[in-house]
Amino acid sequence: MTAAAVAAAASAAAGTGQVPPETTQQAVGYPALFVLVALGALVPVIPTGAVVSSAAVVAFHHQSPPYGVLLVFAVAASAAFTGDLALYWLGQRGVRSRGGSRWLEALRDRAAPERLEQAQTKLAEHGVMVLVLSRLVPAGRIPVMLACLLAELPLRRFARGDGPACLAWAATYCLIGILGGSLFSEPWKGVALAVGLTLLISVGPAAWRRLRPGPQDAS
Repeated sequence: MTAAAVAAAASAAAGTGQVPPETTQQAVGYPALFVLVALGALVPVIPTGAVVSSAAVVAFHHQSPPYGVLLVFAVAASAAFTGDLALYWLGQRGVRSRGGSRWLEALRDRAAPERLEQAQTKLAEHGVMVLVLSRLVPAGRIPVMLACLLAELPLRRFARGDGPACLAWAATYCLIGILGGSLFSEPWKGVALAVGLTLLISVGPAAWRRLRPGPQDAS
């Protein structure tokens, strides 16, 4: 399930007025949110930021504020933390193995050499606290995680930096959801805005770098 599917489901429910009771939403929605975010941390094909923002919009409209959004924040942060630790543990197995592992190779494939070099420099200068920024910068999480793996940081030390990073990440996307929910009385419009903003944050910087003329083009 992608963020588009989440948005479509929320929009359909809001548009028809057939919103399930609060207890049903909690029983189904929060476990699904946890699974999607945790899987998105392991296999980054799920736009987890958009999923969290959409869930925050729905919680803002259909649950007692601020408890619903706070619960979305707690579930999203814990899921992101769980997924990150699982991926780091799998990467550690590859570092320790002579033949490596497919998880470590996948991390290498998703980290551009120049981004990895920058991450290694920042890790040497600032330690694991660089993880906080890496979670907020588009495409910044994997290079920093790979730099930590290559530096052979213990899982416990990685977790100390990743915990605050996941909290900051979840808070950012919940705030986007609150913004979308507060601007529109109809939840589906808030979901659409939240999904649009999160996708813009995700792909905007990369698109700008590709479109921006290089030194040779400018001359």
